[in-house]
Amino acid sequence: MKFRNLPIIVWAIVLMTVVFDQPARADEAPHAFQNVGVRQIAAPSKERGINLDVTVWYPAQAGGKPITLGASPFFEGTDASRDAPISAGSFPIVLLSHGIGLAGYAEALSWIATPLAKAGFVVAAPSHPGSGGPERSAAEAIKLWKRPQDLSNTLNAIGRNAVFKPHLQLNEVGVLGLSAGGSTALEIAGARIDPTRLAGYCDTERLNASLCQWLRQSGVDLHALDRQAAGRESEDKRVRFAMAIDPAPVDVLDLRSFRGISIPVTVVNLGRPGQIPVTTDASEIAKMIPHATYSTIADASHFSMFGVCKPGAAKRAERDEIGDPICADGGGRPRHAIHRQLIDMAIAAFTRALKPSS
Repeated sequence: MKFRNLPIIVWAIVLMTVVFDQPARADEAPHAFQNVGVRQIAAPSKERGINLDVTVWYPAQAGGKPITLGASPFFEGTDASRDAPISAGSFPIVLLSHGIGLAGYAEALSWIATPLAKAGFVVAAPSHPGSGGPERSAAEAIKLWKRPQDLSNTLNAIGRNAVFKPHLQLNEVGVLGLSAGGSTALEIAGARIDPTRLAGYCDTERLNASLCQWLRQSGVDLHALDRQAAGRESEDKRVRFAMAIDPAPVDVLDLRSFRGISIPVTVVNLGRPGQIPVTTDASEIAKMIPHATYSTIADASHFSMFGVCKPGAAKRAERDEIGDPICADGGGRPRHAIHRQLIDMAIAAFTRALKPSS
C-alpha cells in the first residue's frame, strides 16, 4: 500500500488560542459525565448531492455497544458506546472539522471529541467528502469553500434529529477545527478564501509540496477552479465561538476578511515560534481578528493532531512510504501529553464561550 502522494500533513496555519493560568481538565470539568455515546446520523447536502456521514459524540447513560473509534494500523483509537441513551439535560453543541489525509475523516478526531462530550458538550463532525479514506479525491478535497456548508448542514441535521433535538442548546454553538478543519472554522466564523491566492498556491513547491504533488498527479489545476464559488461568504451566524488548531492553508484566505469576524476566536499553532511553516503560521492573522487570542505549543508539531501512534507505527510508516514523520512531535513530551494539553485548552475555551454560568 503506497501513500507517498497523499497530503498527510495537508496544510496548517493556526490561529488563536486562549492561554489559561489554570486550564480546566476533562476529569475536573463542571458537570463531567462518566459515559460517552456515539451515533451516526445523515446530513443532507444539496450542494454535494449526497447525505453527509456525521459522527456525534454526546454525554450518555450506561448502555450501548462498546466501540473503539479512530483506530488504524498506525494510530490508537478512543473508546465510546455505540447508540447509548443520551443523558438527561440539554447541552451546547461543538461542530468539529477534520483535516485531509490520514486523519481526513471524522472519527480520527475521537481523541478530542470524546473528552469534550464527557465535559458536557454534544460534538458533531461530518466527514468532508474527498478528504480521506478509500474515496479520497484531490479534486473534491481542494474545494475548501464547501466545507463550512458541511458544518451548517450538520447543525441543521442534528437540530432536527429526534434523539438529539430535545437535548440541544441550539443558541450555544461553537466550532472546532484542526488542520484544514482549522481554516474551515475560520471560514464559518466569517473569513473568506481569496480565489487568486488559492489559484496560485501550487505555483511553487515552497508552501506545501506534498499537497501540491497530490493535486498535480491527480490532474487538478487550481487555476481552473470556479473562482466565484471559491470566494463566497460562508459565515453561519448561529456559531458563537470558533477555535482553530493549526488551521491550513492560511495562505489562501483573504486577509481583509479577518477584520470582519465578530465572534471570539482562539487560534493555536503547533510548534516553536520562528520555526512554524509559513503556510501554517497564524500569528499575524490572529492580530487582525478583533476578538482573537493566539498561543503556541512549542514542543508539538502538526503531526501531534494525529492519534497516539501504536508501537512500531513509525517503522511501518517508513516501510509503507508515507513520506512524513507521522509519529514525530516537537521533542520532549509524548503525544498523549500534548493531546492532554489541547483537550484541556478546548474544554476551557468552549466552557467559557458556551457555558458562561459554569
